Amino acid sequence: MNESSQIQQRLLAFLAILATITALQASYPVSMPMLFAALIVGALWPLKLWLERWLPPWPSYALTVLALLAILLGFASAVYVSTGQLLQVMESRWAEIEREYAGMVRAASNIGIAISAPDRGRIFAFVQTVASSTYSFATYVGFIGLLVMFGLPEVGRLQDRIPAAFGEKMGGTLVSVAERASQQIRSYLGTTLFTSFLTGAFSTIWAFATGLELALVWGLLNFLLNFIPVIGNIVGIVPPVLYALLQFDGAGMPLLILGGFIVLQIAISNFVYPVLQGRQLSLSPLAILIAMAFWSWLWGIAGALIAVPLTATLVIACEQSERSRWFSRLVSQDREGPS
Repeated sequence: MNESSQIQQRLLAFLAILATITALQASYPVSMPMLFAALIVGALWPLKLWLERWLPPWPSYALTVLALLAILLGFASAVYVSTGQLLQVMESRWAEIEREYAGMVRAASNIGIAISAPDRGRIFAFVQTVASSTYSFATYVGFIGLLVMFGLPEVGRLQDRIPAAFGEKMGGTLVSVAERASQQIRSYLGTTLFTSFLTGAFSTIWAFATGLELALVWGLLNFLLNFIPVIGNIVGIVPPVLYALLQFDGAGMPLLILGGFIVLQIAISNFVYPVLQGRQLSLSPLAILIAMAFWSWLWGIAGALIAVPLTATLVIACEQSERSRWFSRLVSQDREGPS
């Protein structure tokens, strides 16, 4: 292959990637729920197989769907309660927020830093935009649930149909990629769910122990934000600490609360999570941040939630070809290639 042909192929590949990104962004109402549902199906399929050891296919399917509905209802309730409470608190205690902010402005001006006064309309518009995007994603939960319900029975059939449709070699490769990806996704989602529960539970306990109001809200908020890697752990600390500044006089208790939340996040993120996750999902930290930025730009909050498993799936798929293996090696850490 001459140099001109290589340049043409690379240009076509680049244009194909741009076209795919544009299509994914434009087709958000359809493509996002489909990919989200595919990830959930991959995570739930082993549960259905396990239930079928003791039950007939349809009862095992029904129990699997009930487990899914319980999880989705729990997530939707947590989003509704936490965001609604935060908006209500901001509205009712705005005068205190302005007073505390004015104190920060004076303290900053004493050391030569100029900070503008808070714009209530702009702040509330930003918070409501975030809440609106969160609620918007929550409205897709029902559609995702339907896709999962209809997709679960098709998994076994697709495993037989793919080799027949694409040939034994290509079909076997596709099935192998799907199985490896679903295994890593299950490991990631299971570990993230458990550590999110720990984060939410201990955040609630710490808030109760220090006398911080809205303890359950801070627990729910940290539970939800823990599903957004790196960024969510940092963001989850900010609201309870800011609220502590409103509730307590002086800086002693807010600093104590801040220290407790930092210790909690560091302990779970740097000790508990790596032990549970092991080396199953070996994306580099920089790759995770870039993936978060890309998928958040593409699909907002929904993209942030599934950025890591989607990127891990792309890595596994790219390992199958010599031409795309460079991407796998670039974003992974301590990987030797396909296994």
